[in-house]
Amino acid sequence: MTTQIPIAPDDILIRAQDTPNPFAIKFIINFALKSNGNATFTTKEQCASLPLAAALFDIPGVEQIYFFQNTLTVTHTDELPADMIKENVKAILKTRLTVHDPDFESPDEAKSKEKPDRSNMTPERVEIEEILDRTIRPGLQSDGGDIEVVEFANNEVKIIYQGACGGCPSSMMGTLDAIQSILRNELNNEQITVTPL
Repeated sequence: MTTQIPIAPDDILIRAQDTPNPFAIKFIINFALKSNGNATFTTKEQCASLPLAAALFDIPGVEQIYFFQNTLTVTHTDELPADMIKENVKAILKTRLTVHDPDFESPDEAKSKEKPDRSNMTPERVEIEEILDRTIRPGLQSDGGDIEVVEFANNEVKIIYQGACGGCPSSMMGTLDAIQSILRNELNNEQITVTPL
């Protein structure tokens, strides 16, 4: 754990950005929210030990939060207007970031301290991961989301969308088609299908 430097609320700069998902808002902060990896929470109980994350679930309609480096993506049900959600999130960030630990571990990280090493994957799966790293993930991450490959078998790639990409109409249509096209082209295999879980 790194030594935390005290943060004054006036030092916190926050920029809200709309994402391709009309129900997800990305916030860029001038301080780290997650030092390593990323974390997705879908309930207040999952993040009970994180006051900042737990407080976000008190905003009506918030159904998922995603931390990645110095960005936070909040996915909501449209129960409140987007402007109200932005103001509420900014207020929570200003008051709770001062006690937030960016070195926290998500429940998934706590279960397995290390993510599976790609050296244990099949050569085909490693190639798929490397193609996604190079072509798809940078764009998704810049929009406050990500993608996880769960399985590759019988020419079927099973994926999970994370952050702003979860439940996003663009993910389910354009992005999914793009992933499938890129993989078919790069692997020279027209039989590959991509299935979201």
